[in-house]
Amino acid sequence: MKAYRTYVILFLVMVVWGLNVTATKILVTNFLPVTITGIRVLTAGLTVFLLLSIIKKVRWLTKKEFWYVFLASIFNVVAHHYFLSIGLTETTATNGGLIMGMSPLLTTILAISFLGTPLTLLKSIGLLLGFSGVAFIVLEGNSQVAGISFGDGYILLSVLTQAVSFILIKRVAHTLDPRLMTGYMMVMGSLFLIVIGLIEEPQGFAGVVENSTVSLWLIYFASACIATAVGHMLYNEAIGKIGASEASIFINLNPFFALVGAYLFLDEQILFQHIFGFLLIITGVLLGSGAVEEIRNRRLRKKHAA
Repeated sequence: MKAYRTYVILFLVMVVWGLNVTATKILVTNFLPVTITGIRVLTAGLTVFLLLSIIKKVRWLTKKEFWYVFLASIFNVVAHHYFLSIGLTETTATNGGLIMGMSPLLTTILAISFLGTPLTLLKSIGLLLGFSGVAFIVLEGNSQVAGISFGDGYILLSVLTQAVSFILIKRVAHTLDPRLMTGYMMVMGSLFLIVIGLIEEPQGFAGVVENSTVSLWLIYFASACIATAVGHMLYNEAIGKIGASEASIFINLNPFFALVGAYLFLDEQILFQHIFGFLLIITGVLLGSGAVEEIRNRRLRKKHAA
């Protein structure tokens, strides 16, 4: 029953994360992107600390933990959210959501390169399929984006920098609660984003005040508090209960709900290349991330042990 409950929670988190691509697209379209992103991530980080303080999980970082979390925040928050916010102003939420589905594959490549993770035949096939899916999406283009755009390139950079952060996070995850690490990264990184926003977008805060509406603020708080803060906490908790490989399979639902959100709320067209690319990415992630191999090996071990 507990595993079933965890699966339901993961499914709901993927729904929220997929729709959050649409929410982010709306926010960066109506406000200056870097400024609103910095404020949104800061709100998410403070929400994480508030929730963790209630369950008494907040503590200071050790010196070693601080530097790993600091470096991870530069990649996971500053670079990732900066490129994402800029990218979504120049491409569709549909393209953005699908390209973000590549995160597990890029993480696998970095793990093979820097952590000594073995490259198997299935992983090689998965990597090829996943990148083929992204290439199919961004090179075909649609009515709004002719061929590969700078926006698509920025989204790819955002996914790559996030993948780098996952490698850094693995270095410290064994001593630090991932939920607390998430809170520290969000607060540290958001302060950098706000400073960058002040430099690049001097009228950013004035624009937030001038363009504010009730509906935009509802989207803002839903994105910051529910999708970013609570969503990441629930996902990290699920990893601890059912394992990273099984939890990562649910990430494949994220691009699907990003497609649904873009279609329902932004009137973006879902074309053949989006569906075909999505199927290639899903297959590629399942094979390339090692999830299928790990689950298969775990079942074989259980069978032999029984």
